[in-house]
Amino acid sequence: MTERSELTLADGVRLRVDACGPADAAVTVVLLHGWCLDRRTWHHQVAALQAMSPRPRVIAFDTRGHGRSDTTGLTSATLGQLGDDLAEVLRNHAASGPVVLAGHSMGGMAIMEYAYRHPVDFAQRVAGLLFVSTSAEGHTHTRYGLPPRLATLMRAGEVLGAGVLARSGPWRPHRAVLPALRPALRWLLFGDQYDDDALGITMRGVGRASLRSIGGFRSSIGTQQRLGTLAALGDVPAAVLVGDRDRLTPPPCAESIAGALPGAELTVCPGAGHMLLLERPDEVSAALVAITERAALSTSAERKRRARRARRAGYDRAA
Repeated sequence: MTERSELTLADGVRLRVDACGPADAAVTVVLLHGWCLDRRTWHHQVAALQAMSPRPRVIAFDTRGHGRSDTTGLTSATLGQLGDDLAEVLRNHAASGPVVLAGHSMGGMAIMEYAYRHPVDFAQRVAGLLFVSTSAEGHTHTRYGLPPRLATLMRAGEVLGAGVLARSGPWRPHRAVLPALRPALRWLLFGDQYDDDALGITMRGVGRASLRSIGGFRSSIGTQQRLGTLAALGDVPAAVLVGDRDRLTPPPCAESIAGALPGAELTVCPGAGHMLLLERPDEVSAALVAITERAALSTSAERKRRARRARRAGYDRAA
């Protein structure tokens, strides 16, 4: 049974949080969705986690400005803020025990910000990581599947449009506009095969994101550079997945993340695009279940060792 609640953050923004599984589970899995999406994109993986024995605790929430959560101010539409929001979610909904963090697209980048801004807490708590269709290098590798010159023009148009949307306020895309966006989003986000349910969940997520969020987060997403942060995490069990037709975070993004994380397992899914959670749910679920099983066996001593290393490395600072 899903427990639904609201978490009020320090700046007054309320997040919609769903939880399921036993409160005293050996491990808690926290799921972070992508840009312009919501927590429902993880529904296949939630089902797989709840089929485990013993069951983990599973937390899925809508990022500020997305889904059923409150809108955000323009100055708070940043990845750094999302890293701080994640820290509050953990303090309030997973206050003790090992944690697995799983992030898709912007959700993966938010996890990296949490690691950068709260490194000792991260080291003491996090026992497993799943990065799906995400990047630690902003838009360095993003070509939209286009020739370089066209990709440059498209990025310029995207950045310009994002600036306009960011200043358009808390309103959401009008229902009449969404059908017109459907072909473009299908091309941009999906690979060779998709089903109507997957595209429908994606479209509904876009429809619930505020215009300020759609535009406002674009700047920090494009400029983030966190490979150094990942390299400092040490031997945290991790899996990295990407589709070879991903136009937003193509395989080089995943390869650099896996290269920075010692022992990370990289999986490239043929024919799949950016919405890997929905296009290849079985592969993503299997990777998440395997990481969760490993995390359940982790020890407090291992996490304390990582925390000591984080302190020695000088990363225990907010920035």
